[in-house]
Amino acid sequence: MKKTFLLGTALVALAFAASAGAAELKFKPGEDSKFHWANFDDLKKVDLKGETLTIFGPWRGEDEALARSVLDYFAAATGAEVKYSSSENYEQQIVIDTQAGSPPNVAILPQPGLIQDLASKGLLSPLGDDTAKWVKDNYAAGDSWAALGTFKDKDGKPGFYALPYKIDVKGLVWYSPDNFDEAGYKVPKTQEELTALEQKIIADGHKPWCIGLGSGGATGWPATDWVEDIMLRTQTPDVYDKWVSNEIKFNDPRVVNALSIFAKVATDDKMVDGGAAAVAATDFRDSPKGLFAVPPKCYLHHQASFIPSFFPEGVKLGQDADFFYYPAYASKPELGTPLEVAGTLVMITKDSKASREFIKFLQMPLAHELWMAQKSFVTPLKEANKETYGSAALKKQGEILTEATTIRFDGSDMMPGKIGAGSFWTGMVDMVGGKSPEAVANDIQKSWDAIK
Repeated sequence: MKKTFLLGTALVALAFAASAGAAELKFKPGEDSKFHWANFDDLKKVDLKGETLTIFGPWRGEDEALARSVLDYFAAATGAEVKYSSSENYEQQIVIDTQAGSPPNVAILPQPGLIQDLASKGLLSPLGDDTAKWVKDNYAAGDSWAALGTFKDKDGKPGFYALPYKIDVKGLVWYSPDNFDEAGYKVPKTQEELTALEQKIIADGHKPWCIGLGSGGATGWPATDWVEDIMLRTQTPDVYDKWVSNEIKFNDPRVVNALSIFAKVATDDKMVDGGAAAVAATDFRDSPKGLFAVPPKCYLHHQASFIPSFFPEGVKLGQDADFFYYPAYASKPELGTPLEVAGTLVMITKDSKASREFIKFLQMPLAHELWMAQKSFVTPLKEANKETYGSAALKKQGEILTEATTIRFDGSDMMPGKIGAGSFWTGMVDMVGGKSPEAVANDIQKSWDAIK
């Protein structure tokens, strides 16, 4: 559900076909030395004339146009006919198509849980151990990314099925540099410094945070990102993984601790603009607006990299608004700098020569740089030239991504839908409404037990 907000407005199903020479390339090969144009020359050695590559994915609206601009290069270099399609209900459509025996060559999805379901039914082609090794060697925190792309087949055997591509950075805190300068506040580098900043803001008669959990039928989801970030900063990665799979129960003290840390922020009238009562009632799209009010209604806002889309008109990123990494604890150096991400994974649902060559294309720095140079794309690929990023904000997000010591995917999106997009959401609303973290954790665990 959350990915709908990250990927743009849902539109009717759309498709396009691109063939060699048929599309005007966004950047002329060879003209800008920042790009790895040698990749394009290598790609031209691959002859796919007469072959069709069908790709089904979640990108619609503006993201679809950006994706098209990258796919054009694959088509132009190889001669393949590339057909991309999407659907407003793409999660359901890919299941229907694969089970009906009419899958696309390549599927691109942002939900690891759905990918696991497809893999367990034998509907995906393994990308191979060599591709997994490439990810380990070439992505920052490569072991984490290789693990993310590993799923169990119909016999329960793990294999590498999905290549991470186009990542959304979470664990960010947004603020107004002008407001910080005027108040004399400094960007905190640790959780301890963040706590001190909160207390300083309160002492100055202001509210530290703007928080909004409202999202129609998905109300509550922004709080799950808080809890996931806190889990990664208070527990080891293996505890996070076991929590996501319910090997560690939701009412385990370590999970309750993370819930409690968030509750202490969200239910304290001194901490939140509008007080605790406003948290669940405020739409998440409206919640950052308090940063830019005069005088400021708050000084901090926790949200992923997509949130500038909902800033007031005229707010300039990097000038009127900026962000910093939601910091780790200085008292827990063994946990490093963990980062929660969302994003898409690419898999083969109908094997072909073109499918395999497309996966190789996505391993080229050029396939990343072409999108990096525009907008809404960051990558963990170390070889991709950071100077191609289309804005200082994207470059900064890319640096946060590549400097992270541990990467973990959005936990709620990896949980069963009835939990991650159900009782976890409603439990967060209950908690900000006054229900204790312990009681909320027990409720969520009961709902998990009920689906077994």
